[in-house]
Amino acid sequence: MSGLIRQIFNTRMLVSLLMGFACGLPLLLTISLLQAWMRQEGVDLATIGLMALVGLPYTLKFLWAPLLDRYTLPFLGRRRGWMLVAQLCLMAAIVGLGFTQPAQQPTMVALVALLVTFFSATQDILVDAYRREDLSDEELGLGSSLYVNGYRVGMLLASGGGMILADHISFTMVYMVMAGTMLLGVFTTLLCHEPPHPGGTPRTLKEAVVEPFVEYFQRSGALGLLAFVLLYKIGDSMASTMTTPFYLDLGFSKTEIGAVVKLFGFWATIAGGLLGGIIILKQGIRRCLWIFGVLQALSTAGFAVLAGLGHHLTGLAAVIAFENLTSGMGTAAFLAFMASLTDRRFTATQYALLSSLIGVPRVLASAPTGWMAQVMGWQGFFVFCTLAAIPGLVLLLRYAPLRDPAGPK
Repeated sequence: MSGLIRQIFNTRMLVSLLMGFACGLPLLLTISLLQAWMRQEGVDLATIGLMALVGLPYTLKFLWAPLLDRYTLPFLGRRRGWMLVAQLCLMAAIVGLGFTQPAQQPTMVALVALLVTFFSATQDILVDAYRREDLSDEELGLGSSLYVNGYRVGMLLASGGGMILADHISFTMVYMVMAGTMLLGVFTTLLCHEPPHPGGTPRTLKEAVVEPFVEYFQRSGALGLLAFVLLYKIGDSMASTMTTPFYLDLGFSKTEIGAVVKLFGFWATIAGGLLGGIIILKQGIRRCLWIFGVLQALSTAGFAVLAGLGHHLTGLAAVIAFENLTSGMGTAAFLAFMASLTDRRFTATQYALLSSLIGVPRVLASAPTGWMAQVMGWQGFFVFCTLAAIPGLVLLLRYAPLRDPAGPK
């Protein structure tokens, strides 16, 4: 028991939590908070909609990740040096965004917001690589869960906290406050240690660009592993896309949705991530992928049950609690497994590529969900989303078999 406590309460886990917060905070500064500011300034909806394009760096971050694997700055080490530079540039970009004028200079707003997302995506690359290199395979589950929980708290502060602050101070000052909050990430970078790099580093830029892909695709079953990464959470993602219209169609008020789904659901997800990380410490990543994958599918089926119950507040609370709890668990195991697939020489590039790819099926599979719900009805739609989890579980038979000690841990 004392060993488990030492694994949970140590400096490495605290760094994962704080770095997650630093990565989650900037995300919504260029989405919900900026949208609110632009709308308040009278910017038209078409322009606000186009601002979604500034989020492209989060999808394309694998393009410059090889540079971060190849080159090491002359201070703080391979990961921490780049992290400090990215965080300081990110703070400056957030300050710059606060001094733009959305109504008069929408193009300038877009350019500065693009800088924010670029440096934010760069920080994500480095923090993901740092976490993989700092934690052992056994610690990856809990470390990933704490990172995700910190990420969600950062998002909550930027969106909810930012909106509340904007009712009392100017948006310019709100962005100043958010930039100052990023100092927590800077101090964490300065005080944490540089992880070891026993596998060495790429010797040339060509090696940093080409070798991560060559190394990955030379593995046995590389395409199948990639298919698993793409499919493991696809049913969960499809279902979550349409939950808000679903709640409204069942007759739940916006207050009920806000109180139960957003607030209660947020803490259920936090609890699920933490609980999932602790269970992974005891059971291992491989077994937990099975456990949490099955629980995720069952939680999606819960929405089909709720569709039959109709407007039932207790039923809504039960479904939300179970779905968010299992989603938090599944995310912790999934991120840990994905990190375990990377080669330590090319952690930044391989993890950036995998994390970028998981967004592809989420977007493509989510696009027709409204039409599917319309044709199938809510119950049929959520049953379909439950069945969509099966391909990912089938792939687990090969790539994470329960009884194969040689499989991914």
